Amino acid sequence: MDELLTVESRVTPPSLSCPSCNGLLPFEFGDVECVLCGANVRVDHQPTRRAWKEEKVSCPNCSKVLIAGVDKRPAHLKCGSCGTHFDLLPKVVKVEIGCPNCGRKLRMKKRPGSREICCPACETDFVVKF
Repeated sequence: MDELLTVESRVTPPSLSCPSCNGLLPFEFGDVECVLCGANVRVDHQPTRRAWKEEKVSCPNCSKVLIAGVDKRPAHLKCGSCGTHFDLLPKVVKVEIGCPNCGRKLRMKKRPGSREICCPACETDFVVKF
């Protein structure tokens, strides 16, 4: 069976807040549900869609530069040069969070909702909410 090839997009959608609770909304467009309060919110951002459509991506097999041509992520693409199929995944935003006990900087993916973190340096448990 062939291995699924993936490439991460370089275009980051904007961070948007829920109008009901001010929490972080999922990084997707259309009708989305807030992870924190359950509110349904219609999200769209034409500049990001345009940038996604015009994004230049290197084929993971032959390195030929392609124009994505689609305004959504994830997207399934096929290289016109070598015929390789691959998925273009959304860019995952990472942030640095400081441990409230020892101050160590921890890098994590910025995802909506609450997450319980255990600092690897001092083993302090704390909650991060986006």
